Amino acid sequence: MLVQSGLLTQAEGDPVAVVRGDSRSAVLLVCEHASRTLPQRLGTLGLSDEALVSHIAWDPGALAVAQIMSKSLDATLVYQRFSRLAYDCNRPPEAPGAMPVTSEIYEIPGNRDLTDEQRDERTDGLYRPFHDRIAAIVAERAARGQKTVIVTMHSFTPVYNGVARAVEIGILHDTDSRLADAMLDAAAGTDLYRVARNEPYGPQDGVTHSLKLHGLANGLLNVMIEVRNDLIRDENGQGVAADFLTGLLQESLPALS
Repeated sequence: MLVQSGLLTQAEGDPVAVVRGDSRSAVLLVCEHASRTLPQRLGTLGLSDEALVSHIAWDPGALAVAQIMSKSLDATLVYQRFSRLAYDCNRPPEAPGAMPVTSEIYEIPGNRDLTDEQRDERTDGLYRPFHDRIAAIVAERAARGQKTVIVTMHSFTPVYNGVARAVEIGILHDTDSRLADAMLDAAAGTDLYRVARNEPYGPQDGVTHSLKLHGLANGLLNVMIEVRNDLIRDENGQGVAADFLTGLLQESLPALS
């Protein structure tokens, strides 16, 4: 029998997963949109099967790329185990997009007219444990004199609201562009991917919440990486992208340390 406790059941476990928690690498990988799993209590949120496997529910391929990078860099990886449809952990609780009522062409009936209690339950069940865990890891590393570089991993759809996107990898930043600048310089000569700054999103779209919360607030180097999801649909594509991004980080970080 499942025992209910807040939003998640005991059988569903912790909303946060940590890989290589004892890593000594400076890089701390974060994947907010790793999963399309919804908490059992929320059912399907009134969505079709098509919507529940689409990019509105998660960032396809992002976790797989992050896992390969974590292994290559021997870096700690923290990821959210539940869908951003329940709570988008790259948004603060007050943001409309934290529990969106629409996403691209989809209406999300189960997120409509949420009470304050329901919003608080999702915030306490998914958002706070996720960011509290990252904050604790950052604090523990600082206490032992270990440097931290925040790298958040995402993917994006090649066509959004009917508009095709030419960019293949986006290197995103907020007010601290040091790491993004170095990575863009390192990528300047590549013909493997079309790489751009703050594309297909930027700070104006509210996508840098995790960078601000854990990077800017602590004076840490930080960057957000977006990979077009049609390029990381299979293991080969995921491996190529992970190797490319790992190389950019390995080339960029020594000059900034």
